[in-house]
Amino acid sequence: MSELKKTALHGQHVDLGAKMVPFAGYDMPVQYPLGVKGEHLHTREKAGLFDVSHMGQVFLTPDDKDFATAAKALEKLVPADIQSLEPGQQRYSQFLNEDGGILDDLMISRLGMAGYEHVLYLVVNAGCKDDDYAHLEKHMPNNVKVSVKDDTLSLIALQGPRAAAVLACLNPDVEKLTFMTHTDLELKGTLNTPVWAHVSRSGYTGEDGYEISAKHEDMVRLVEELLSYDDVEPIGLGARDSLRLEAGLCLYGYDIDTSVSPIEAGLIWSIQKHRRSADAGYLGAERVASDLADKSTKRLVGIKPDGKAPAREHTEVQDMDGNTIGEITSGGYGPSVDGPVAMGYVARKFFKSGTPVQLLVRGKPRPATVVKLPFTPHNYFRGN
Repeated sequence: MSELKKTALHGQHVDLGAKMVPFAGYDMPVQYPLGVKGEHLHTREKAGLFDVSHMGQVFLTPDDKDFATAAKALEKLVPADIQSLEPGQQRYSQFLNEDGGILDDLMISRLGMAGYEHVLYLVVNAGCKDDDYAHLEKHMPNNVKVSVKDDTLSLIALQGPRAAAVLACLNPDVEKLTFMTHTDLELKGTLNTPVWAHVSRSGYTGEDGYEISAKHEDMVRLVEELLSYDDVEPIGLGARDSLRLEAGLCLYGYDIDTSVSPIEAGLIWSIQKHRRSADAGYLGAERVASDLADKSTKRLVGIKPDGKAPAREHTEVQDMDGNTIGEITSGGYGPSVDGPVAMGYVARKFFKSGTPVQLLVRGKPRPATVVKLPFTPHNYFRGN
């Protein structure tokens, strides 16, 4: 067994009393002394700080410094419209294989700094990143350079209703950002030396907040600064999972993988209309168009179990006659909902919100209901 990797913030996690677990090849904090429920509720009420440095950060740089060159190249691998990105804009999409299955989901940004507007910045999932990098190297033309920065850059997320007020203490310009936009700036606060950072107003909790990329050595200082604020608590993988589940956000390897298309996963909103045809020119476009036209046979939905017993992944979903109609992909206790929540795939005729279903838990059918996602309303900041 290979030795677990450590992020630049590993020592801080240990000092803060984190319980460390293996995750995607890294030794990561699953919870701190506050506990998963406490961390979850603190993020919903104030601000939570997450180490997401295990995720992959990669830049695509065209030799001719023409943004269209990089955008057109990436558009052959993802269904999203990349060419229309303005400097400082960010977009969510997926890498698809030739059969339209999801290889990974990712964030795609067009840099906004003067002189760098032609560069694309991607953030990919930790468990898929090596395969993603190989996929990019294989398919990018020779005139688009693929630069992986995991050895030099760390990544954190600051999420929650107090995130903007806290980060504005380090640079008030962050409050000008709206959801899915980003900038590069200095963060200072009480730091002796400012930290140069890439800051996007986005995240994985359903709350307002930011993702911040900076050099390893600078991130250690920045995290110390952020944790000095009373509103900020460190948050582990446990609460990260319950927060994203309540927000109805997919987790790769659970809710999405190569066995499902973006349409089946309910991600049609991430594919612009002119990119939904079979001849759109990206890997898997035929499957996307086919699933749209034929109304795919299954769909990811929210499922609310009755009572207090949670339904975990791989739990069988049945109709009221006991016939198998699907499977839970993510499930657990939702602290903000104060009850069990789940997501899973069900057959087409059971998509509709309000449909009664049964969950086979420990061999016994338990009542549940198909519900509209998310379980907890999104609080993204889209402008005043």
